[in-house]
Amino acid sequence: MTVLTEPSSFDVQAVVDEVWTTFLGGEPLVPVAPDFDPAGTFPGSRWDAAVTVSGAWHGLIVVSVNDAVAHAVTQAMLGLDDGDTAAHEDVVDALGELVNVIGGNIKSLMDGPSKLSLPLVAQAPIQAGGIVETCRLDLAWGSHRVWVTVGTRDEGGTS
Repeated sequence: MTVLTEPSSFDVQAVVDEVWTTFLGGEPLVPVAPDFDPAGTFPGSRWDAAVTVSGAWHGLIVVSVNDAVAHAVTQAMLGLDDGDTAAHEDVVDALGELVNVIGGNIKSLMDGPSKLSLPLVAQAPIQAGGIVETCRLDLAWGSHRVWVTVGTRDEGGTS
């Protein structure tokens, strides 16, 4: 058995694809060239949904979308009509559930027992000290953009 120290981009892409199509159906996510620097200006009003994994593997999984994607995801998950507007709480719940399932599936790829945190959803960047980015997916969902970032504990001791 191979012990993974971090999930590969290929594995993260497979997890995200499976969860996305299961929850949202319709158009699949398509990898695109990076056009956003997480430390820079975000293209639109930002929503981040994150979970942490602790135990044998320590990680942070963040799904970042803009306001239009957050509402489109919520509409799809709740089966709302195109004209219906999702309440703020519904958007928080939908994005939280999405990252929770993605994070749980990524956690299952890692060796050893670990625990998944409750999801945190914010209309701002979510970052954690002592975590370094190890994988980032830049994706398109139709005309929308989605970013999935996986970070692991900085074993070099910098934070």
